Amino acid sequence: MRPSYLFTSESVSEGHPDKVCDRISDEIVDLVYREAIKTKTDPWNVRIACETLATTNRVVIAGEVRVPHSLMKKDKNGVEVINPAKFKQVARKAIRDIGYEQAGFHWKNAKIDVLLHSQSADIAQGVDNASDQQGDEGAGDQGIMFGYACTETPDLMPAPIYYSHRILQLLSEARRKGEGDVGKLGPDAKSQVTVRYENGKPAGVASIVLSTQHMDASWDSKKVRKVVEPFIREALGDLPIDKDCNWYINPTGKFVIGGPDGDAGLTGRKIIVDTYGGAAPHGGGAFSGKDTTKVDRSAAYMARYLAKNVVAAGLADRCTIQLAYAIGVAQPLSVYVDLYGTGKVSEEQIEEALRKVVDLSPTGIRRHLNLNKPIYAKTSAYGHFGRKAGRDGSFSWEKLDLVKPLKDALKA
Repeated sequence: MRPSYLFTSESVSEGHPDKVCDRISDEIVDLVYREAIKTKTDPWNVRIACETLATTNRVVIAGEVRVPHSLMKKDKNGVEVINPAKFKQVARKAIRDIGYEQAGFHWKNAKIDVLLHSQSADIAQGVDNASDQQGDEGAGDQGIMFGYACTETPDLMPAPIYYSHRILQLLSEARRKGEGDVGKLGPDAKSQVTVRYENGKPAGVASIVLSTQHMDASWDSKKVRKVVEPFIREALGDLPIDKDCNWYINPTGKFVIGGPDGDAGLTGRKIIVDTYGGAAPHGGGAFSGKDTTKVDRSAAYMARYLAKNVVAAGLADRCTIQLAYAIGVAQPLSVYVDLYGTGKVSEEQIEEALRKVVDLSPTGIRRHLNLNKPIYAKTSAYGHFGRKAGRDGSFSWEKLDLVKPLKDALKA
C-alpha cells in the first residue's frame, strides 16, 4: 500500500432506517432461539432468514423460518402457520428501545405485517445433511466471506470505521440519558471520519462528517455542532484532529424528520458499516436476520475470529482471510490468507494451520463459537466486529483464545 494517503469510513446509528430493520430482524432471530431454549426444542434445528422493511408508520417482516411450535398456530383449515403475535411484540419493543415515538414512526401506532413462512424443503434437505459430511450440516447457501484484522486500533480494527462507530456510540449513550441539549437529539444519525495515514499508520483526522436528527426544529448546524463536538473529540481520543480538518455537521442545516418516516429502511443495506468500513473486501452477504447455518453470518464471524487471532499472535500486522462455501456442502471450498507483506510466516503455512485448529464447517463454526444463542440483537448497530465478547456468549468471535493453538500448529 501507499505509505501516505487518506481513507474514509462511515457509520450509522441504531435509529437509521436500515438499522431499525436490522435490529427487528435480529430481535426475531433472538426470539426464535429463546423460544427454542424455553420449550426444550433443539436450537440446532432453528432456521431463520428474516427481512424487514420499514417506512412511515409501517413495518413488513418477511422470510423463511423453522421455529418451535410455541410460535405457530393453526389456521381455519387446521394447517400450522406462523403466529404473528410474538413477532409483532418484539418488533414494537425494538422500535421503542431505539427511541421512536414520533408522528411518522411510533412504536405503538406503526402497522406491522408478519409474512413469515416455513423454510423451503429443497433448501432444508441440503442444509440438514451435508453431501460431503453426512450427519453434519451443509452450508445454508453458496458464497464467499471475508475476515480482517490489523494493528491500527486496540480492537485490531481499521481506524476510520473504529472512530466512526465510537462517535455515534457516545452520542447514543448520552441521548438515552436525556441530560441537557444532547437529550434533544433524535435516534437517526450518520458519521464519517477521514483518517490521514503516514508511513501506513493513522496520523490524524482530515475530515469529520456528522448528521444527526434533532427534535428541536429551531436548531441550526452551529447549534448542533456545539452539542456534539465534545463527544466527537472524546471519541477520537489520542488521534489528533488536523488543524485544517474539515468539519461538516448537519450540512443540510436541518434534520428533524428522520428514521423510517424520512427514508425507507431495509435489512442488510449497511453491510460495509457492519464490517470493516471498506478497508477489506466483502463477500456481499448480509448478517442480520439469519441463523448461523447461513454462512453469510457464521463464516464471516469465523473469518474475523481467525484473522484477529493471526494478528494478535504477532504473525502479521494485517490479515485478510477468505472462506468460500457451496450450498449443502459442509467443508469450505477454499481458505485464502493475505498478509499484505507483513507476515512473519508464509500465507500457505497459515492456511494449513487454520484448517488444523478449527473445523470450518457450519457445524464446526457454530460449535466452536457457541452461536446457538439469543445474542444477535446487540450486533445490529455499531458493527459486528471490534466489540467486546460478552458473558452471555455474544461476540465470541472477538476472543483471542486461538493464539496459542495457532502458534503450536505452526511449530508442528
